[in-house]
Amino acid sequence: MAATLQKGGDRLGAYALFAAVLSGAGLPIYIYAPKFFADNYGLSLATLGAVLFGLRLFDVIQDPILGWISERLDAARTMAVSVAAGVLALSMLGLFAIVPPISPIWWFGLTITGLFSAFSFLTINFYARGVAKAGEIAGGHTRLAAWRETGALLGVCAAAVAPTALVGIVAAPFGMFAIGFAAVTLIAALLMMQEWGQTAQSEPTPIRQILKDKTARRLLILALVNATPLAVSSTLFLFFVESRLDAPGWEGPLLVVFFLAAAISAPIWSGLAGKFGAKPTLIFAMVVAVVSFGFVLLLDQGDVWFFVVICVVSGATIGADLTLLPAMFARRMAELAPNGGQGFGLWATVTKFTLAFAAAVLLPVLEGAGFTSGAASNPAEALTMLTILYALVPCTLKLVAIALLITTQLEE
Repeated sequence: MAATLQKGGDRLGAYALFAAVLSGAGLPIYIYAPKFFADNYGLSLATLGAVLFGLRLFDVIQDPILGWISERLDAARTMAVSVAAGVLALSMLGLFAIVPPISPIWWFGLTITGLFSAFSFLTINFYARGVAKAGEIAGGHTRLAAWRETGALLGVCAAAVAPTALVGIVAAPFGMFAIGFAAVTLIAALLMMQEWGQTAQSEPTPIRQILKDKTARRLLILALVNATPLAVSSTLFLFFVESRLDAPGWEGPLLVVFFLAAAISAPIWSGLAGKFGAKPTLIFAMVVAVVSFGFVLLLDQGDVWFFVVICVVSGATIGADLTLLPAMFARRMAELAPNGGQGFGLWATVTKFTLAFAAAVLLPVLEGAGFTSGAASNPAEALTMLTILYALVPCTLKLVAIALLITTQLEE
């Protein structure tokens, strides 16, 4: 295996592109899909939030099962991953490029289920393969994470800006985005084809063994708490920019600023982690995140350029979250469960649940406060609630995550 890898190169570029596809199918869809279906098909925010939350409850069962299946695929892994990539592409097309042939809420549920089920399966196999890959390249988990998460963040940037950038250029910007995404997905799947057959062959690790491990359990809890602030702010981002800042049309550029700052910072955080340790570096980044995002509470209509600065600083701290924390978990899985499937099934469940929690809780609360998506104006009480949910809630959760990380014992 080592000889094959040396001859073929590290292929970290393929890892970066595949990570870009996965990230493009994750967070941006939570940002755009609810508003897209609310604005185009008249679905209520509360109904969409309920569907997303129901899907995440399904994931609690599904993702560990997908991890169990992943550990036992062996020779069939390449075919299974290829089919999942096809489902991912088709689901994206169905979500944004096809007018619902049935009730919009049922079509939303069907396509979003296909999208995120394929996303889960691909993510589990991708990160499980990364556990073995890190042991085969110079720089190990930190170097692989830098490539992988930088690619992921660039993918988020592209997926975040593409739909709004295409407005006024093509008749159906979201449909064109879905077509482009499907094409890139197929290219990324082809470039990664050689990797799937090289996944480490070892005995599957029971999920109870992973959950019994104190470090793994703490990291999963930390991932849950630490990812929730990003889920909250991402769910409400479009509404905040459009209604609180009164800056329609700025959504795409601001998303790019945020995620581009994260992408540029990822290798910097990796370098700092190599020098000072991953845990101290991540704690520092999380503290900066709380301080910078706290200033959102002071913003009012028209304060776009102040928000740009906040996006740059807080976005850079997200680069640490998305680079260092997965590397910590992957390092622990390399020791505890080299096959990786069950462990990353749990990881996928935890990280996705935060997005569903945000949608299920925040969207109904916002709607209950009198907020209406796309309205020319909203009541002052609704805008105040939007600010509290968008800024104060994430800062509070981030402080809890900092406390958890400080009290978690990790081996560097």
